[in-house]
Amino acid sequence: MLISFHGADRDVTGSCHMLEVEGLRVLIDCGLFQGGRELDEHNAEEFGFEPRAIDVVLLTHAHLDHCGRLPLLVKRGFRGEIVATAATRELARLVMLDAAHLHEEDAAHHRRHPHGRAHDGRRGRNDRTSHAPLYETVDALDAIERFARVVDYGETLELGHGLTATFHDAGHILGAASIRIVRSGPTARSVVFSGDIGNSGRPILRDPQPPPHADVVVMETTYGNRLHKRLQPSVEELYDAVTRTLGRGGNVVIPTFALERAQELLFHLRVGSETGRLPRDLPVFLDSPMAISATEIFRRHPECYDRETTALFASGHDPFALPGLEFTRDTAASRAINTHRGGAVIMAGAGMCTGGRVRHHLRHNLPRRDASVVFVGYAAEHTLARILIDGAKRVKLFGEEIPVEAEIFTLGGFSAHADRDELLAWHRAVAPSQTILVHGEPTAMESFARHLHDQRVQMPQRGDVVAL
Repeated sequence: MLISFHGADRDVTGSCHMLEVEGLRVLIDCGLFQGGRELDEHNAEEFGFEPRAIDVVLLTHAHLDHCGRLPLLVKRGFRGEIVATAATRELARLVMLDAAHLHEEDAAHHRRHPHGRAHDGRRGRNDRTSHAPLYETVDALDAIERFARVVDYGETLELGHGLTATFHDAGHILGAASIRIVRSGPTARSVVFSGDIGNSGRPILRDPQPPPHADVVVMETTYGNRLHKRLQPSVEELYDAVTRTLGRGGNVVIPTFALERAQELLFHLRVGSETGRLPRDLPVFLDSPMAISATEIFRRHPECYDRETTALFASGHDPFALPGLEFTRDTAASRAINTHRGGAVIMAGAGMCTGGRVRHHLRHNLPRRDASVVFVGYAAEHTLARILIDGAKRVKLFGEEIPVEAEIFTLGGFSAHADRDELLAWHRAVAPSQTILVHGEPTAMESFARHLHDQRVQMPQRGDVVAL
């Protein structure tokens, strides 16, 4: 058994790993690199393997950094099947179509303004490659057709050559899974690909369910060097930030990941409204067509819910609804939000501020001392979110230099990723004899590795191959 590494190796985006056994090639995830021009160029490079040679793709979950290059894989010749949970298939369809649309928009913008800036603020290049989208809507639709099978948690899937795969609830986002692959026979071996492991004790979804023992684990280390704040104090900080900002008459801009984070925030804003911690008629704009559609998909998958959310739905209560909530799908309604006076909560994508409608709201609100920006998720290096979190006094948006006068909040307890101690507990439950760390910045990975006593630990770079 060989594992080769093609993304999220000493980095947190572009997850892509290949398991090869006797000529059978299984790809685990095929994600987009996110965070800057250099990573954009990585996306357009060769995969490091021949797409036509891949027999099957196992998709852990629908975040863009795990599924965002599947349309490119198909465009370049992949003809196998993609296997995921039912919820992941629905969300991945949404994510890939949205990504294709953005690639097409940016390519059109570059053609019109070859020396200008793309929609996400990056400077264009006057060359042929900058004019071509990474992939188009038709490629995303072709990738969707490759989702030939869905799998339930705990269901064993035959892959061939004596290999089976079982998906286990990772508790990260709706439908997310860790995948345990077993090779039977005299040379029996087992390997677990963790995907992204969720944060326990959260509303809506169940806690992560570690797979059974495996000989080898390929595991994420996004927060391998830190502990999260507890959730409830972070919820109280959210309520305080909203209350303070409304008291000044300003807007609260929350850069929001469309999958899971948007729904969790709606859940807590609803609770705050119902309990009196927030105004009953608090104006809340969910300004993200993808987040709106994702919320509808969440309502269709009760098999992923925890007991509390299951009970809410059973009693006829929508956990994502509050009186002042307004969905804004079209661009005219999005622009109109910036004419709102008296204070509101504006939730808009993207969570790392690398693109999407949130950048327009930041342009209008960052210069305002009565406004606030609340970050509730991971911000990769070199993204606008990280730049703001790190205390920048001025930032560039759409070619303009914008002063940062708004109050900046960073609330750590909302992460959908497990922290160091939860990762260690998950690792102990799987009890591997060999550990391969991925999906983390080098400092996080190295720190986490020091906690794995008496373990054989590897931290591969992109292009490395490990024999099991």
